[in-house]
Amino acid sequence: MNGIRKQSGASLIVGLIMLIVLTLLVVAAIRSSNVNQHIAGNMQMQNEAAAATQQAIEQVISTDFTTAPEAQQITIDTGATTYSVQVSKPECINSVPLKNDLLDADQPEDAVCINSGVNTNGGIITADGAPITNTPSCYQQNWDIEATVSDSTSGASVDQHQGVAKRVPAGTTC
Repeated sequence: MNGIRKQSGASLIVGLIMLIVLTLLVVAAIRSSNVNQHIAGNMQMQNEAAAATQQAIEQVISTDFTTAPEAQQITIDTGATTYSVQVSKPECINSVPLKNDLLDADQPEDAVCINSGVNTNGGIITADGAPITNTPSCYQQNWDIEATVSDSTSGASVDQHQGVAKRVPAGTTC
């Protein structure tokens, strides 16, 4: 009987402390998984918005945007979300004449420039009144296209620039 009286409940206190520690670990793990889930969801929304801006830029590039560049609003439907992408007016950075020695006759887009060859009179007059001859018939233009999207539901916002090199006929303004 002496063994029963000497027990003071230490194992009960140790057990309760271990239970509290275990409960705190479980609560911390649940909170951590919720935070990670939110981070993954936000990353998915950000990537989806970036894909929408890229798709809008590709739509602009697939048109003949050099003849009349203008700002556009393009709607992109990704299935779950529909994005309204603002594409700024494409900006021409520079225009470089293409000479025949830079062209490849086997490429269809180059063949047009080579077949036209060299204009004998491009309509450009020098200061002394003589026409400039041997002007190229094609130019390589470099353009910057910017697309922006903001999703009010997720808060995702993307501003994307893409450079585009475009071969254009002589006389295309830059």
